[in-house]
Amino acid sequence: MGVLDRSVARVRVPATSANLGPAFDSAGLALACHDVVEFALADGGLAVEVTGVGAGDLPTDESHLVVRAFRAACAELGWSPRGLRIVAENCIPQGRGMGSSAAAVVAGVVGAWSLCPDVETRDDDAVLRLVTEIEGHPDNVAPCLLGGAVLSWMEADGAHADRLALSDEVLPVVLVPGGTLATHVARGLLPEAVPHADAAFNAGRAALLVHALTQAPSLLLAATDDRLHQRQRAAAMPDTIALVDRLREAGHAAVVSGAGPSVLVLSRRRPDDPPGDPAAAAGVREIADLASAGWSVRPLGVDRHGASVSRPRRQVSS
Repeated sequence: MGVLDRSVARVRVPATSANLGPAFDSAGLALACHDVVEFALADGGLAVEVTGVGAGDLPTDESHLVVRAFRAACAELGWSPRGLRIVAENCIPQGRGMGSSAAAVVAGVVGAWSLCPDVETRDDDAVLRLVTEIEGHPDNVAPCLLGGAVLSWMEADGAHADRLALSDEVLPVVLVPGGTLATHVARGLLPEAVPHADAAFNAGRAALLVHALTQAPSLLLAATDDRLHQRQRAAAMPDTIALVDRLREAGHAAVVSGAGPSVLVLSRRRPDDPPGDPAAAAGVREIADLASAGWSVRPLGVDRHGASVSRPRRQVSS
């Protein structure tokens, strides 16, 4: 079978949806949609190739976010390769609230960690702190790194995160529009202060969300209600808010995915749903019927593993 080639690492990173309604900047979910980035040590220089989403639009030099994250991790590790070749196979939609930038940052940092000759095992705590420094907040990078449903928070020493024991009933469905929305634009619409009653409302619903995700999925509709950030950004994505309202009125736990404009529905598997294919679930068909033209309905399921690394094998002469 040969030996593992330590000069090459293929990093697979999932899409994510942050906030999940009321848990603004503190909860996220890893989705079964992935970018795969291959890092290979070279004799010199930098070569970047992008296929799939973003091909022809994303930079292929040092300004590429994966490269910038890789370099930041190298500086953290006190190591720098002479040359590097990166091939990115992208499937995560960009600019649609599905964590594409978080995936790029996690891929770059994990890639450097995997290739550094002085590192034997990945330190997820250290990786989380670094990717949060690069990304600015942990709500997307934490589930991208760890997989599943994740709570994240900040301490004096940086970001921390912990996974929830997500119920098997939870079936994420993402509705993706044709248009995009920059995260900084969406964040710019948020007020600097909120009423105490709204803050208290969201604190209660965020606590309920943990219970609903882990033990009582029947409560997901109530648990995903929000007063702090979604409607405040309606001016930038009126069609998104209209779809969220339509889905919620029909009993589906719909929220804005991250900063938008995609919509996440935390649907539930039903006892009579056929096993395996999530697209065949009754809830997914109902959601699709409520979606307007121009929305792509994607029953993605949950990625429970997070960022993973594989290596090719090479033959050695006997």
